[in-house]
Amino acid sequence: MFDAQLPPALTLSHARIVTPRGIVEGSLTIEGGRIAGLGRARDGIDLRGAFLIPGIVDLHTDHVERHTHPRLSVTWPCLPALLAHDAVVISGGTTTVFDSLSVGASMKRPERREILGPLMAALAEGQAAGAFRAEHLVHLRCEVSDPATVALVDAAIGHPLTRLVSVMDHTPGDRQSPDIGQWFRHMIHEMEVDEATGRAMMDDLFERSRSRGAAVRAHVAAAARAAAIPLMSHDDRTAAHVDLARAEGCAISEFPTTLAAARRARAAGLSIVAGAPNYLRGGSQSGNVSVAELLAHGLVDALASDYVPRSPLDAAFRLAADPALPIDLPAALTLVTGAPARMTGLDDRGRIDEALRADLAAVRLIDGQPVVQAVWREGRQVF
Repeated sequence: MFDAQLPPALTLSHARIVTPRGIVEGSLTIEGGRIAGLGRARDGIDLRGAFLIPGIVDLHTDHVERHTHPRLSVTWPCLPALLAHDAVVISGGTTTVFDSLSVGASMKRPERREILGPLMAALAEGQAAGAFRAEHLVHLRCEVSDPATVALVDAAIGHPLTRLVSVMDHTPGDRQSPDIGQWFRHMIHEMEVDEATGRAMMDDLFERSRSRGAAVRAHVAAAARAAAIPLMSHDDRTAAHVDLARAEGCAISEFPTTLAAARRARAAGLSIVAGAPNYLRGGSQSGNVSVAELLAHGLVDALASDYVPRSPLDAAFRLAADPALPIDLPAALTLVTGAPARMTGLDDRGRIDEALRADLAAVRLIDGQPVVQAVWREGRQVF
């Protein structure tokens, strides 16, 4: 449970404190849930040389669905599912998480249309009751191939937890899945349907994308602009995709699938968010551009967990030790803390500086593996 009452003053001592300007050995004092300053105090909680890092800010995790739909035919109650998700998130040092909720459906999981409202209601209930240890905000992942997305986004865009919107089209043959045959074989296996049924479903998806996709995408973009919510374009593959995103008012290119698209995004002034699992795996699961290549070209502004909640933590420490990429630990951690906070207007967190929120994680390396020892959110220990 998270207690919203202001916590008492606290000192964390004997830490390696990772600040934007470098690593400082010493202590950090917390007052009123905020960072009061750094010093050399030896009293307080002894971190025994652990790294003290800003709490991670994760812009995209669709891990919620692993708990709401633990099996293809099973729907789990929303609040218990979110509590399980929250426990995984906080254990990876993430103190602010944008739960990436599906708005509309591509081909699989049509139940996504029905569960959005109950999920948002459960998030609001849990947040208000202090049930979650991380702070949960909402990232609306809007599937433009589904006509139902229009009404769904209109119902959710004004919710106080909605802080990020992305437009995406998972129709194969473009963007994330250019190989239609490979995508089709994967889908019918995952959905456990025969080839004829799968073919009919895919034909319907193609028709919806062709006839309605552009109009749905335009509606989502307009809704985000009207609500003054940051807008991301998902899975840009070509320069044309990036140009469309820029014209729509997107500020972020999320998970560009080619080096050319990332370069165009950089030239167009869009921030670039890449997937931490891609970097950790050594490449994309879909055969798209590797994040390591994007990093080598300076084309990554932030990393998100995508489908592995603790991957931002692991990626930051792996990056700092990667001889192929000259990125030190403060810079690597910025990719998963300060940068995503800045992109979404969360200027009160994401780095260790005086007067900012004391969202912090103590991390120890065990055989090179970062292990979270403790987590504080607004100065209160939650893990």
